Amino acid sequence: ANRRHRGICGARARARRGKVCLAVSMPVLPPAPPQPPAGAPHPVIGHFQQLLRSEHFEESLPVVAIKALLKTIEGSTAATMMGLHEEMVGAQGALKVHVETDPGILQSFGRGSVLPLLSACELFVRHVERTFVDFPGNFEDCKSTLLSRGSSFVRASSESRKRIASLGAPFIREGAKVLTHGTSRVVLALLVAAAEQGRNFSVVVTECSGGAAEERVGVEQHCAMLRRAGIPVTIVPDSAVASIMELVDLAIVGAEAVCESGGVINRTGTYQVGIVCSATATPLYVAAESLKFSRLYPLNQQDLPPQLLQNPKDGRKHWEVLSSPGVDLHAPRCDFTPAKLVTLLFTDLGVLTPAAVSDELIKLYQ
Repeated sequence: ANRRHRGICGARARARRGKVCLAVSMPVLPPAPPQPPAGAPHPVIGHFQQLLRSEHFEESLPVVAIKALLKTIEGSTAATMMGLHEEMVGAQGALKVHVETDPGILQSFGRGSVLPLLSACELFVRHVERTFVDFPGNFEDCKSTLLSRGSSFVRASSESRKRIASLGAPFIREGAKVLTHGTSRVVLALLVAAAEQGRNFSVVVTECSGGAAEERVGVEQHCAMLRRAGIPVTIVPDSAVASIMELVDLAIVGAEAVCESGGVINRTGTYQVGIVCSATATPLYVAAESLKFSRLYPLNQQDLPPQLLQNPKDGRKHWEVLSSPGVDLHAPRCDFTPAKLVTLLFTDLGVLTPAAVSDELIKLYQ
């Protein structure tokens, strides 16, 4: 009995010592970074708005978003890699909500959706994660390297439009007639670059009539810039694309997102252009930055994100008949053009076939 009693007491003593040792060996976690007060905007929104107000601002929406994320990293008080990663994910979500609730931002950039911003943010967050792997134990070195790599990432992204223009301009032959749909600044840069090389050609511009004012914003400015470059311009209704296509030598469009299949999501009417190009054996080229490469894989129009299938807020006021019962409106912001209708893609990664997009996505996210 005495031996049993001593054994029980010894076991209890060892257990107490184990608890003490466990308590001593527990690491002391750094304090969590302060969160903005409830209802206060995320700090990234302030950085984003400040960049939008910058003078002589000509960057694309994805590049602005990445610059805002980079400034958020500079001012971050996170003391761990996990804390910084969570802050980046939160900033990405805050930017998405901010842009979606302020249509004027998309309108000022000539964008039909928030997809380019989402793709760029997702790619940048992946870039952050890769930097963490390279510095598994030293947070300060990791953060310093992340800022350096991030700045290089932004510079490369800012130069992508020029590289795409230099790669795509040679595809425009002397005397060609080019059809464009939408107000892509990448396509504009490509056309201007071809004109600066001394090539004479003309451009057919669709009016982008989607039932909402935001679908037509920028078309006049787009045409004015082409005229300043000495390029003759013809504006046609979207419904006249098929009738004029027999006079067109090639079509070039931009993209809201380049899907994993090699298909593209762009302003409504691009799918129609692709079908007509296919029927008339006219090449359809897509000019887009690699920041717009997305891991979306739609199979048809109904697979697009729901916000792209919604009618525009001011769409109904253009049609008086919609006030009558039994009359509805279907005016989605974007449509999906399958890869089989796309000839080639002009990107900052090179001139790609649609089948090569999935390989490039793997490289970007690995």
